[in-house]
Amino acid sequence: MNQYSRRFLLLLAVVLTSALALSPSESSRRAFVRDGLALGGAALAFGSSANSAVAAVPNAGAKAPAFELPNSRGEGTTSLQSLTKTGKYTVLYFYPGAFTSGCTLEARAFQRDMDSYRKLNAQIVGVSVDPVEKNAQFCSAEGLDFYMLSDQGGMVSKLYGSALSIPGFGTFSNRQTYIIDPKGNLRWVFTDVESHIARHSQEVLDKLAELTTATV
Repeated sequence: MNQYSRRFLLLLAVVLTSALALSPSESSRRAFVRDGLALGGAALAFGSSANSAVAAVPNAGAKAPAFELPNSRGEGTTSLQSLTKTGKYTVLYFYPGAFTSGCTLEARAFQRDMDSYRKLNAQIVGVSVDPVEKNAQFCSAEGLDFYMLSDQGGMVSKLYGSALSIPGFGTFSNRQTYIIDPKGNLRWVFTDVESHIARHSQEVLDKLAELTTATV
Protein backbone atom coordinates (compact mmCIF):
# COMPACT_ATOMS: atom_id res chain seq x y z
CA MET A 1 0.00 0.00 0.00
CA ASN A 2 1.53 3.34 -1.00
CA GLN A 3 1.39 6.65 0.88
CA TYR A 4 -1.72 7.82 -0.98
CA SER A 5 -3.70 4.73 -0.04
CA ARG A 6 -2.60 5.13 3.58
CA ARG A 7 -3.69 8.77 3.58
CA PHE A 8 -7.01 7.77 2.03
CA LEU A 9 -7.64 5.15 4.73
CA LEU A 10 -6.65 7.48 7.57
CA LEU A 11 -8.92 10.20 6.29
CA LEU A 12 -11.72 7.71 5.75
CA ALA A 13 -11.42 6.72 9.41
CA VAL A 14 -11.81 10.37 10.43
CA VAL A 15 -14.87 10.81 8.23
CA LEU A 16 -16.53 7.63 9.52
CA THR A 17 -15.83 8.63 13.13
CA SER A 18 -17.60 11.93 12.56
CA ALA A 19 -20.46 10.28 10.71
CA LEU A 20 -21.04 7.66 13.40
CA ALA A 21 -21.11 10.31 16.10
CA LEU A 22 -23.76 12.24 14.19
CA SER A 23 -25.93 9.27 13.17
CA PRO A 24 -29.05 9.13 15.37
CA SER A 25 -30.13 5.57 14.61
CA GLU A 26 -28.58 2.12 14.68
CA SER A 27 -29.58 1.53 11.06
CA SER A 28 -27.79 4.71 10.00
CA ARG A 29 -24.69 3.61 11.85
CA ARG A 30 -24.77 0.23 10.14
CA ALA A 31 -25.11 1.96 6.76
CA PHE A 32 -22.10 4.15 7.47
CA VAL A 33 -20.02 1.15 8.51
CA ARG A 34 -21.13 -0.81 5.42
CA ASP A 35 -20.27 2.07 3.10
CA GLY A 36 -17.01 2.62 4.94
CA LEU A 37 -15.94 -0.97 4.47
CA ALA A 38 -16.72 -0.71 0.78
CA LEU A 39 -14.69 2.48 0.50
CA GLY A 40 -11.86 0.91 2.45
CA GLY A 41 -11.67 -1.86 -0.11
CA ALA A 42 -11.65 0.71 -2.87
CA ALA A 43 -8.75 2.46 -1.16
CA LEU A 44 -6.58 -0.60 -1.61
CA ALA A 45 -7.04 -0.18 -5.34
CA PHE A 46 -6.59 3.57 -5.07
CA GLY A 47 -2.83 3.01 -5.49
CA SER A 48 -0.96 4.87 -8.14
CA SER A 49 -4.10 6.50 -9.55
CA ALA A 50 -4.22 8.63 -6.38
CA ASN A 51 -0.88 10.11 -7.30
CA SER A 52 -2.49 12.08 -10.09
CA ALA A 53 -5.57 12.91 -7.98
CA VAL A 54 -3.59 14.58 -5.19
CA ALA A 55 -2.25 18.02 -6.06
CA ALA A 56 1.47 18.59 -5.62
CA VAL A 57 2.62 20.09 -2.33
CA PRO A 58 4.32 23.47 -2.88
CA ASN A 59 8.05 23.39 -2.30
CA ALA A 60 9.74 25.11 0.61
CA GLY A 61 11.19 28.40 -0.62
CA ALA A 62 8.28 29.12 -2.95
CA LYS A 63 5.69 31.82 -2.37
CA ALA A 64 2.79 30.52 -0.30
CA PRO A 65 -0.43 30.30 -2.36
CA ALA A 66 -2.69 33.28 -1.71
CA PHE A 67 -6.05 32.70 -0.04
CA GLU A 68 -8.92 34.42 1.73
CA LEU A 69 -11.31 32.36 3.86
CA PRO A 70 -14.03 32.92 6.50
CA ASN A 71 -12.67 32.70 10.04
CA SER A 72 -14.19 31.12 13.13
CA ARG A 73 -14.18 34.38 15.11
CA GLY A 74 -17.07 35.82 13.14
CA GLU A 75 -14.81 38.62 11.87
CA GLY A 76 -15.40 38.05 8.18
CA THR A 77 -12.46 36.65 6.25
CA THR A 78 -8.74 36.17 6.83
CA SER A 79 -6.25 36.31 3.98
CA LEU A 80 -2.62 35.32 3.63
CA GLN A 81 -1.87 39.02 3.15
CA SER A 82 -3.51 39.95 6.46
CA LEU A 83 -1.51 37.24 8.23
CA THR A 84 1.84 38.32 6.81
CA LYS A 85 1.09 41.96 7.63
CA THR A 86 1.38 41.07 11.31
CA GLY A 87 5.13 40.56 10.78
CA LYS A 88 4.87 37.09 12.32
CA TYR A 89 5.60 33.59 11.13
CA THR A 90 2.37 31.73 10.39
CA VAL A 91 1.90 28.08 11.24
CA LEU A 92 -0.87 27.14 8.83
CA TYR A 93 -2.10 23.66 9.64
CA PHE A 94 -4.68 21.67 7.70
CA TYR A 95 -6.80 19.08 9.53
CA PRO A 96 -9.58 16.69 8.45
CA GLY A 97 -12.39 17.51 10.87
CA ALA A 98 -13.21 19.34 14.10
CA PHE A 99 -14.13 17.28 17.17
CA THR A 100 -12.42 14.10 15.88
CA SER A 101 -9.86 12.54 18.20
CA GLY A 102 -6.72 13.27 16.16
CA CYS A 103 -7.71 16.84 15.37
CA THR A 104 -8.61 17.50 19.00
CA LEU A 105 -5.25 16.14 20.17
CA GLU A 106 -3.42 18.26 17.62
CA ALA A 107 -5.28 21.46 18.53
CA ARG A 108 -4.74 20.91 22.25
CA ALA A 109 -1.00 20.51 21.71
CA PHE A 110 -0.80 23.77 19.77
CA GLN A 111 -2.78 25.50 22.53
CA ARG A 112 -0.56 24.00 25.24
CA ASP A 113 2.51 25.44 23.51
CA MET A 114 0.99 28.82 22.66
CA ASP A 115 3.39 30.81 24.85
CA SER A 116 6.35 29.17 23.11
CA TYR A 117 4.95 30.13 19.70
CA ARG A 118 4.49 33.72 20.83
CA LYS A 119 8.10 33.86 21.99
CA LEU A 120 9.14 32.78 18.50
CA ASN A 121 6.96 35.49 16.92
CA ALA A 122 4.59 32.93 15.43
CA GLN A 123 0.82 32.62 15.09
CA ILE A 124 -1.28 29.47 14.66
CA VAL A 125 -4.10 29.20 12.11
CA GLY A 126 -6.04 26.03 11.33
CA VAL A 127 -7.80 25.15 8.06
CA SER A 128 -10.46 22.52 7.36
CA VAL A 129 -13.47 22.06 5.12
CA ASP A 130 -15.76 22.34 8.16
CA PRO A 131 -18.31 25.18 8.14
CA VAL A 132 -17.61 28.34 10.14
CA GLU A 133 -20.13 27.42 12.84
CA LYS A 134 -18.55 24.03 13.53
CA ASN A 135 -15.05 25.50 13.68
CA ALA A 136 -16.29 28.22 16.05
CA GLN A 137 -17.86 25.61 18.32
CA PHE A 138 -14.65 23.59 18.28
CA CYS A 139 -12.50 26.59 19.23
CA SER A 140 -14.90 27.49 22.03
CA ALA A 141 -15.17 23.95 23.38
CA GLU A 142 -11.38 23.55 23.47
CA GLY A 143 -10.64 27.08 24.73
CA LEU A 144 -8.33 27.82 21.81
CA ASP A 145 -6.52 31.16 21.59
CA PHE A 146 -6.16 30.73 17.83
CA TYR A 147 -8.78 30.46 15.13
CA MET A 148 -9.76 28.25 12.24
CA LEU A 149 -10.53 29.01 8.60
CA SER A 150 -13.34 27.31 6.69
CA ASP A 151 -12.25 25.97 3.32
CA GLN A 152 -15.61 24.57 2.23
CA GLY A 153 -15.15 22.97 -1.16
CA GLY A 154 -11.44 22.46 -0.48
CA MET A 155 -10.08 24.99 -2.98
CA VAL A 156 -7.31 26.28 -0.69
CA SER A 157 -6.51 22.76 0.46
CA LYS A 158 -5.99 21.87 -3.20
CA LEU A 159 -3.67 24.86 -3.71
CA TYR A 160 -1.53 23.63 -0.82
CA GLY A 161 -1.53 20.00 -1.98
CA SER A 162 -3.50 19.08 1.13
CA ALA A 163 -6.81 17.92 -0.35
CA LEU A 164 -8.03 14.36 -0.57
CA SER A 165 -11.34 13.36 -2.15
CA ILE A 166 -13.33 10.40 -0.87
CA PRO A 167 -16.08 9.12 -3.20
CA GLY A 168 -19.48 9.70 -1.61
CA PHE A 169 -18.10 11.97 1.11
CA GLY A 170 -16.44 14.84 -0.76
CA THR A 171 -13.11 16.63 -0.33
CA PHE A 172 -11.28 16.90 2.99
CA SER A 173 -8.07 18.52 4.18
CA ASN A 174 -5.20 16.12 4.75
CA ARG A 175 -3.26 16.63 7.99
CA GLN A 176 -0.32 18.79 6.88
CA THR A 177 1.40 21.85 8.33
CA TYR A 178 3.12 24.78 6.62
CA ILE A 179 5.43 27.40 8.10
CA ILE A 180 5.11 30.73 6.26
CA ASP A 181 7.48 33.61 6.99
CA PRO A 182 6.44 37.29 7.29
CA LYS A 183 7.28 37.82 3.60
CA GLY A 184 4.81 35.15 2.52
CA ASN A 185 7.40 32.49 1.68
CA LEU A 186 6.90 28.82 2.49
CA ARG A 187 9.80 27.96 4.78
CA TRP A 188 8.90 24.40 5.73
CA VAL A 189 6.25 21.76 4.99
CA PHE A 190 5.29 18.87 7.27
CA THR A 191 3.47 16.17 5.30
CA ASP A 192 3.76 13.10 7.54
CA VAL A 193 1.86 14.46 10.54
CA GLU A 194 -0.72 11.71 11.01
CA SER A 195 1.79 9.19 12.33
CA HIS A 196 3.01 11.40 15.19
CA ILE A 197 0.29 13.90 16.09
CA ALA A 198 1.21 13.92 19.78
CA ARG A 199 4.71 15.28 19.16
CA HIS A 200 3.92 17.41 16.11
CA SER A 201 3.68 20.74 17.92
CA GLN A 202 7.15 20.26 19.39
CA GLU A 203 8.67 19.48 16.00
CA VAL A 204 7.06 22.66 14.61
CA LEU A 205 8.54 24.66 17.48
CA ASP A 206 11.96 23.12 16.87
CA LYS A 207 11.83 24.04 13.19
CA LEU A 208 10.63 27.57 13.96
CA ALA A 209 13.51 28.06 16.39
CA GLU A 210 15.91 26.88 13.70
CA LEU A 211 14.42 29.18 11.05
CA THR A 212 14.27 32.27 13.24
CA THR A 213 17.83 31.75 14.48
CA ALA A 214 19.06 31.46 10.91
CA THR A 215 17.50 34.82 9.97
CA VAL A 216 18.99 36.76 12.89
